[in-house]
Amino acid sequence: MPDQPEHPIAYTALQPGTSVQTSDGQPFATVQAVLVDEQVSVFDGIVVQTADGARFVDADQVGSIYTTYVRTTLSAQQAADLPLPEGSNLVEIKPARSRWGRWGRGKR
Repeated sequence: MPDQPEHPIAYTALQPGTSVQTSDGQPFATVQAVLVDEQVSVFDGIVVQTADGARFVDADQVGSIYTTYVRTTLSAQQAADLPLPEGSNLVEIKPARSRWGRWGRGKR
């Protein structure tokens, strides 16, 4: 059976631990958290875990989100130069949700 193609997903389905890639497909980090401005329900970006620690990827730098990876618009050098995440009272880190929670069924 051939490999299944990757499927695009919404940022709301993105899970911690998902691979994050540069624009040319090179992995450089994993998703640590998804940031959302809760007051206006807008995707703000992701906090990623790199070999050098946590870094912030702005929403404008996220090219596409798939079931098993996030493809950014960043070059390898830009990825290496990402800033540290900074707190904001407008932004809430969305925790990972279980499959049951995403479907509105609660924990079983």
